[in-house]
Order: sequence, then C-alpha cells, then structure tokens
Amino acid sequence: MTDKEEYAIVLDYLPYGYPLEKKMMPIAQAIGLNNFTLLQLVPRRGIKLELKEKVYIGEGKREKVYYILGRLPREKITETAKLQLQEFVSKVVEEQEKKFVDFFNKSEAINTRLHQIELLPGFGKKHMKAVLTEREEKEFENFEDIKKRIPNLPDPKRAIEKRLLQELENMERHNLFIG
Repeated sequence: MTDKEEYAIVLDYLPYGYPLEKKMMPIAQAIGLNNFTLLQLVPRRGIKLELKEKVYIGEGKREKVYYILGRLPREKITETAKLQLQEFVSKVVEEQEKKFVDFFNKSEAINTRLHQIELLPGFGKKHMKAVLTEREEKEFENFEDIKKRIPNLPDPKRAIEKRLLQELENMERHNLFIG
C-alpha cells in the first residue's frame, strides 16, 4: 500500500479555511482514490474547488492543487465532508465490487481468536464460519452470490461500506481497507 495517491476527490471546500483557526487560507478536504487517504489540500491561488471534483495530486505539475497540507485529522472532518464520504464509499464499493468480494474470498485470521470477517459490522463467529465454509466449496463471484449462498447474513455490501466509514472516521485497532 505504498502507492502514492495520484488523484483525490474533493469532499468539502472551505474558501476561508477552518472557522476557528487564524489562517484564512482556502482548504479542501479530500480523499485519495487509491488508498482512501484523507487529505487536506491547498488550492492554487484563484482556484475554487467543487464538491466531488477529481483533482490531480501526484508528482509533477498540478493544475489546481498548490500543495498537500497533509493528512486530514479525523476530528477536523466537516459535516459536509462526512456526507460526501458516505456517498464516495458507497460508489467505490459498487465500482470495485470484485475487490471487496475478494475480501470475503481471501480474508484471514488476525490471531487465534479473531478473524478479519468478524470486524465487519453485524458479522460474528457464526457468519464468519459460514463464509469460510462456503468459500471452500467455490469462491464468491459478487455480493449477490454471497447473499444467496449464506442465509441470514447481514448485507455484505452495506457491511463493507460501514466498515470503510468506520476506518475513515475513527481510529481502529485493525484496518481492513484503509492503508
């Protein structure tokens, strides 16, 4: 997961910076597309960034972003950014379904008492064992396949979305999807 972020999606744009800070410089709260890194971006002079705008933040010349101020501390995430984050996560999980279904196919035990699957909201030992048993028969193809083969399972897509948001908004002991 050492790939640097190349692009980010703007979650919120604060033209006058943070309300309680003395610096009046514009700042954007954004999320990297590769590793879902939460970032603070400073736009170039005279540039206004739009919500959901995809901006280049990689090496070399950046048209709209002057520099990356650094990671976005969780306590600074604005309400607007949180709403955008939910939308972003939902879209990403849909677009990258294969990657997240592979999590169900390849997840492993963290230690002797805890399995990665158990970290998904609503998933306990019983669900985890059902997933492991089913995937030994045949790998899962998509979220629908998982739901069809394991009765009474919490919605796998929603569980992944909830876990992703949890990892983005809180400090988690074990991260499954955030680098």
